[in-house]
Amino acid sequence: MSIDWKAYDPGHFYDELISSPGYPRAAARELCKRLRRLSDEELMERRDAAELAIIVMGITFTVYTEGGSIDRAWPFDIIPRIIPRKEWEHTEAGLKQRVQALNHFIHDIYHDQKIIKDGVFPQALLDSSKNFRPECVGVNPPLDTWAHICGSDLIRDADGRFYVLEDNLRVPSGVSYMLENRHVMKRTFPEVFEHQNILPVDDYPAQLFDMLASMSPRPQDYPVVTVLSPGIYNSAYFEHAYLAQQMGAELVEGRDLMVGKDDCVYMRTIEGLTRVDVIYRRIDDLFLDPEVFEPNSLLGVPGLMRAWRAGNVALANAPGAGVADDKVVYAHVPDMIRYYLDAEPILDNVPTYVCHDEKQREYVLANLDKLVVKPANESGGYGMLMGPSASKAEREEFAELIQANPRNFIAQPLINLSTTPTIDGQGKVAPRHVDLRPFILSGQEINVTTGGLTRVALKKGSYVVNSSQGGGSKDTWIVDAETKPRRSHALKSG
Repeated sequence: MSIDWKAYDPGHFYDELISSPGYPRAAARELCKRLRRLSDEELMERRDAAELAIIVMGITFTVYTEGGSIDRAWPFDIIPRIIPRKEWEHTEAGLKQRVQALNHFIHDIYHDQKIIKDGVFPQALLDSSKNFRPECVGVNPPLDTWAHICGSDLIRDADGRFYVLEDNLRVPSGVSYMLENRHVMKRTFPEVFEHQNILPVDDYPAQLFDMLASMSPRPQDYPVVTVLSPGIYNSAYFEHAYLAQQMGAELVEGRDLMVGKDDCVYMRTIEGLTRVDVIYRRIDDLFLDPEVFEPNSLLGVPGLMRAWRAGNVALANAPGAGVADDKVVYAHVPDMIRYYLDAEPILDNVPTYVCHDEKQREYVLANLDKLVVKPANESGGYGMLMGPSASKAEREEFAELIQANPRNFIAQPLINLSTTPTIDGQGKVAPRHVDLRPFILSGQEINVTTGGLTRVALKKGSYVVNSSQGGGSKDTWIVDAETKPRRSHALKSG
């Protein structure tokens, strides 16, 4: 037996690899042909090899439970998701445009607030923002950039059109898994990379370092860059350690740093204090500096905000960038693009109802059985109502929550997420829903990862792709089907 693509039917969903039963999309033909040649046993051997590689490489993620936290092997499916290069170039342009507008917005909000004065963005939304930091007003970070690393979640609808689902601007995670997915795939299917022009992703750590270095307050010197982590019990600690290692940067915790009387940040080393120029912080704003935010925080560094405001250290992402990482603010991003860039959005938002608006709230409350309701500042798929599958009691509970605090909720129609072939629990290939998180770096120039982290709902019919809730991941291939691969290049590139 081998994969029978004629028997693979994604139904009324857009499938990333198969246009209709038996017909792979152009960019996926070579992969589907090679997969079809494998017997079931050979396919399972490849899957087992990938799972073993993940264990050997120590690729883990942490799930928090009531009793503590559990380290688990990274869930990975060996059938990649494929996007044609030409289609990706359009998406990439849309992501760059979006992040450019978001950075304009954040800078404006902490300075003149022209967008509010011109009536484009409501003052009330800013007044009720949980992530607006008055301590950042008037600060001018290098290059006027606040969101240096952005992870925007994309989905496709049944017509195959990409939509932006949300923008993650505080401490977006997942890029290390995108890189490791590629390493695992190259171990598992080395021959496929010889016959397809799959664009590389392994330049991300170098791009990240260059972007961070471009913010250094001592541009004439080689910068000292650190990754500031909450520590080993954080769910993203693997990523913190991985990125520091890949960049050749120091992985530090708050206790490793101090702020001197000169308002500069120093790292404690066995050779004494070393001045730090740039901190890629993976700690939320409120725990960054106990002098300014949460006074009991043991994760941050006393005086860090003082050093940042003095321009003696650069922080990425800048404190306060989370003001735009708010699902209610997200609804206004298309207006930001028109306002700051005088252009129409290249990528659309998912249609969104904001519950602070009376008419839209009435619609949401009357249609909870058709909508997905999300709180403004949660992540990881927590605190949501999947209206179509929710019980009457759950919908009533959310109706009360919305009426009690309408500013905190948005609602969106349930988008029929695209699918892609995935090996199920019985070892068969079946359609499963996916999303995509590309990562955008903003410094002197804007760079978008070639593809991103594809997350997949491993359960049949599920739309929940978060790894913390049972989701998995796939390698994402941007394939240039019009150019033949150079064999040596294909084997060397990540």
